[in-house]
Amino acid sequence: MLLTVLATVAAYLVGSLSFAVIVSRAMGLADPRGYGSGNPGATNVLRSGSKAAAIATLVLDAAKGWLPVLVVRLWGGDWGLGAETVALVGLAAFLGHLYPVFFRFQGGKGVATALGVLLGIAPWLGLATALTWLIVAVFFRYSSLASLVAAAFAPFYYLFGDDIAWEADRRIALAIAAMALLLVWRHRANIRRLLAGNESRLGAKKKG
Repeated sequence: MLLTVLATVAAYLVGSLSFAVIVSRAMGLADPRGYGSGNPGATNVLRSGSKAAAIATLVLDAAKGWLPVLVVRLWGGDWGLGAETVALVGLAAFLGHLYPVFFRFQGGKGVATALGVLLGIAPWLGLATALTWLIVAVFFRYSSLASLVAAAFAPFYYLFGDDIAWEADRRIALAIAAMALLLVWRHRANIRRLLAGNESRLGAKKKG
């Protein structure tokens, strides 16, 4: 029990590293919380005009969700940590991105970190979800819409893969569903803009 708590807290702290802000500062760019959507995430960093910064943010935000889950999956069994800990660690890393303790609990929307968690749970699950995002993004050019659709499909992909590509666990399924619901909640402003027809498209640079 104690090890599960420690692993969950550690995952939350790792998730609290806001790489959109860290990478932007390191590369001499403006704080992403001050332009575009104000969201500290890869899509908004892309509006700075720096693809390198956006890619670095995407990779690092995904990695902070992937690494804690992978560590528990690979070595947790030796310490008695099972599916329950995997679910808690994945959710904690995701919540760390949404509400980072190091950045006054003002975080991003969690798309890349959620993808990292899914990759840590099962690579094919993450790839299927990423492919869903890519297809929607290519056809419609809205990152928010792609994220919402991918989030909606992720829990079903996990359950569909049971006994085919992995052994599904109810606790992990609930964690994935919780992340999907939280991601939709964090995109509520984007949903309003999508319905109003004034949502920013992928690749649009910051004004001014």
